[in-house]
Amino acid sequence: MPKPTPKRYSKEFGKKEKVLNYACQTYQLSRPNKVGTVMALIRECQPKSFEEWQKWYFQNANTDGKIPSKITKESLEELGERLYVKIKEIVIPEWTEAFNQLTLQDCVDYIFNLTINRTYDGFIREKSVIEDNLAKKFPDVKFVESAPELDHAGDIDYLGWVGKKAFGFK
Repeated sequence: MPKPTPKRYSKEFGKKEKVLNYACQTYQLSRPNKVGTVMALIRECQPKSFEEWQKWYFQNANTDGKIPSKITKESLEELGERLYVKIKEIVIPEWTEAFNQLTLQDCVDYIFNLTINRTYDGFIREKSVIEDNLAKKFPDVKFVESAPELDHAGDIDYLGWVGKKAFGFK
């Protein structure tokens, strides 16, 4: 017998999701200094129901910053209002201008730049972190690039070997 699918409480935003997500991340409106350390909070709460989690969150959540403040429904509403203003006054005008100026050559150049130039920049930066920093600070650790399968499966770029034991890192 198949396991029942748990009820989802998340709202679907359709095509608007990309814009909301972009603006929310760009203007850092869902960061711990705005909404608290949400995953740490829910793990601490270990709720048995959505209602229990929501009540517990508003009783216990504080912003994570130099001067923590209580998070309330009103403070989340205010963040939503800020998100709306950012989208309407900044994101839409900027994107409209970018869409109107976008050319075929921009798209071709972007794909080339992303594939060749940025990959090379990242490769050089990654090697520098290992060879110019970590290998010098930890001479007893042998650093080797991970196999492509490990990088794709586990997001592990390098392995650090200490004797016969290894640890991976990005």
